Amino acid sequence: MKRTLFRDAMVWDGSGADAYRADVLVEGQRISAIGPVAGTADDAEVIDCGGRTLMPGFVEGHAHVSFGGAVKDSDLGDIQPEEHLLLTVQNAKTLLDHGFTSVYSAASAKLRLDVVVRNAINAGRIPGPRFRAAGPEITVTAGLGDERKNHMYRESFGMVADGPEEISRAVRLCCREGVDNIKINISGDDTGPLAKGDVTVMREEEVRRAVETARDFNKRVGCHARSAESVKRAVRCGVDVIYHCESADEEALDMLEAAKDRIFVGPAIGLIYSMMYEAEPWGHTRQMALDMGMQRVLDSSARTYAELRKRGVRVLIGGDYGFAWTPQGTNARDFEHFVKLFGYTPSEALQCGTRIGGEVMQMGHELGMVKAGYLADLLLIDGDPLQDLSLLPDARKLLVIMKDGELYKCDAEGLRRSAAARPARHAAAALA
Repeated sequence: MKRTLFRDAMVWDGSGADAYRADVLVEGQRISAIGPVAGTADDAEVIDCGGRTLMPGFVEGHAHVSFGGAVKDSDLGDIQPEEHLLLTVQNAKTLLDHGFTSVYSAASAKLRLDVVVRNAINAGRIPGPRFRAAGPEITVTAGLGDERKNHMYRESFGMVADGPEEISRAVRLCCREGVDNIKINISGDDTGPLAKGDVTVMREEEVRRAVETARDFNKRVGCHARSAESVKRAVRCGVDVIYHCESADEEALDMLEAAKDRIFVGPAIGLIYSMMYEAEPWGHTRQMALDMGMQRVLDSSARTYAELRKRGVRVLIGGDYGFAWTPQGTNARDFEHFVKLFGYTPSEALQCGTRIGGEVMQMGHELGMVKAGYLADLLLIDGDPLQDLSLLPDARKLLVIMKDGELYKCDAEGLRRSAAARPARHAAAALA
């Protein structure tokens, strides 16, 4: 059995506890021991961490792995399937390159893109994260993802279905093609030309039928829900993962809190922030963003997620990365967004992308923490992310990336380069 010893690491384990100095031994796919284990690992490959931070791999909780460089939604429909598959393969590798060892998909742009890439990763044919695959976003006529015109058919990232029977058929089709997750669009969106974010477009009987049909196939359901009513509809109907939620009123907040042991939520704030401040090179000026209501969405999200934090609702990082101004690989910017916009501590934000991410992957008993018996998805960071979260989107700061006990990346030169420059707090720990 292959053995790897991370010697002299500052371990941030994902529990929320302070980082502590330890060795971590990996045997096969799993972490076997944490502590002074040098005497039991004579045959192990040794990585001298030099007091750097060892932490769990990131989990993208609202992944769109097939999104890449789109400026408008219809761009995702216009890509030919063959080129789109290659793009999805490239994006999967990019996410792993940036420390995302697991992704929970919130929709693929075409029916089998996620499924094919997931299967190839699992077979070892291509590099990529552990992957819960989804199909397209199931929407209704005039909902988010419906790019058609009366005189012209056009694809986007949506699969249009109206009424409970069509909804059932769409869910069954996705299940037949091998998805792990179903995604439904209950509300509109302020970025779209038709139903805006405050409009609840999918009827309760349609939402309920989607969930019931998914349950028949033992699948989980995520949803796009910006309006207060769409959030309440999602909770009432048993949706598992509720994205956005920024317009949740007091009743919706109470419902989310009451269901907090069952549900997850995710703000997908990166796209909104970037549209406000970083999209001008692609023709989206700040004034255009203001006209679309992005400042309102940003402000509402800040209020809502500050409240959800206080109420103990489980929140996921990630979401809507893959547009031109939110390129794949920059997903870890969410950690800093959570601190600056929502009032999370760095440790709380990191838990959203590690321990809580393991839970949404339905692997909370073995993923998302540095803990004996858990899967060895590990990152060695050149620096202290608890002091500087801006380190995390920089792939150069990820000296080691391990997934399932296999070293995907080990930057020997980077390890040597900073070996003599340990942070002061690590030096102090060595003397303690």
